[in-house]
Amino acid sequence: MKLGYTIVYVEDVQKTLDFYEKAFGFEQAFISDEKDYGELKTGETTISFASIKMATDNIGVGITNVKSLDKPAGMEMAMLTENIDEDFQRALDAGAVLLEPVKQKPWGQRVGYLKDLNGVLIEICTPVNQD
Repeated sequence: MKLGYTIVYVEDVQKTLDFYEKAFGFEQAFISDEKDYGELKTGETTISFASIKMATDNIGVGITNVKSLDKPAGMEMAMLTENIDEDFQRALDAGAVLLEPVKQKPWGQRVGYLKDLNGVLIEICTPVNQD
């Protein structure tokens, strides 16, 4: 078994795809004719977005919209980069919300935290030094 894709349920799929293109440089791979499901080209594992209505239709009990939470939900997406200062600023310029600025970690990694336009917790970080 392997992880195929992660789906984040959002209010506006197209707006979210546009944000991720602008904030992180990912290309849109697909969007349904109904604009209720879309995917980004993100490497081996795809990030997908689907409408909150689709979640309710599929699951039946609905979901909690993370945008309505005071604090980020207990999960995050981590974006690896070699150019953290520029990429972190690009995400902020695209409308991401600053949670924690980029900081040096004791193990050599640099890490910062943002929320996307849907309230999803995003970590932008450098690779962990494996030396």
